Amino acid sequence: MFGFLNLDKPFDWTSHDCVAKTRKLLRIKKIGHAGTLDPAATGVLPIAIGKATRLLQYLPTDKAYKATIRLGVQTTTDDLQGEVIHQQSVSKLDLSIVNNALKQFQGKIEQIPPSYSAIQVDGKRLYDLARKGENVEAPVRHVEVFSIDILDWRESAFPELDVNIVCGGGTYIRAIARDLGTMLETGGTLAALQRTASSGFNLADSQNFTQLETKLEAGEFQPVAADVPLQHLSEIILAATEARRWCQGQKISVDRQVSEISRVYDQQRRFLGIGELKEELLIPRMVLEGVS
Repeated sequence: MFGFLNLDKPFDWTSHDCVAKTRKLLRIKKIGHAGTLDPAATGVLPIAIGKATRLLQYLPTDKAYKATIRLGVQTTTDDLQGEVIHQQSVSKLDLSIVNNALKQFQGKIEQIPPSYSAIQVDGKRLYDLARKGENVEAPVRHVEVFSIDILDWRESAFPELDVNIVCGGGTYIRAIARDLGTMLETGGTLAALQRTASSGFNLADSQNFTQLETKLEAGEFQPVAADVPLQHLSEIILAATEARRWCQGQKISVDRQVSEISRVYDQQRRFLGIGELKEELLIPRMVLEGVS
């Protein structure tokens, strides 16, 4: 079995839990995932099956989320899973002020990841240090937020804002919620998060574990073809002789001046692997022999 599973991750499951469950259901040890999701988040978690684990590094990094931000509340983890460290009623907060503040989070921005995150500092995970009471600030990250669109606004003592966020890899939505609250001087935390797109996969095409088990029992499960999430890469089709040589690890001369990573196929449209175009040569970077 070779390809991807577009999993709709359930609430309160770690990404590692999902990998373990998939291994058990598919009876395959070689399983990996792209783009860790926090346990409290749901939505798209791409799962690589078999040789497709070698392709994880080539998946696109852009992601999209539907997030609920609660204002007037600040927590230790920057979401509702943590301890409340500050709260105040902000019932008179106007949406227009919030909207203007949100604009500051679009484009290329700097972020300090949450103290409870998997980022390593001096070889130690931040969440492990935080649980020990060690206050270590993560290094500033440079990320890109392509768009933030307001979906809903619910007024109350602790108003909630629903937004769609499209961003590049490495962006922490919890940090946006926290920093929005800081900018508004109200405090802010992430109340809910659903990833709607990740690494070339969309929520509309995802399936949960119940659906996966039903398909497996009926013998109807088919992984997503390995090259489907790689459409952002250019493609090269090789003649039979060249394809055979390339699969043997040889460099192939091509009539292209650009330098880029490409999907490689033979004339029967079999996906052969990943090559790098460099100085009119197609260099094998990952050969997936025997892929049908």
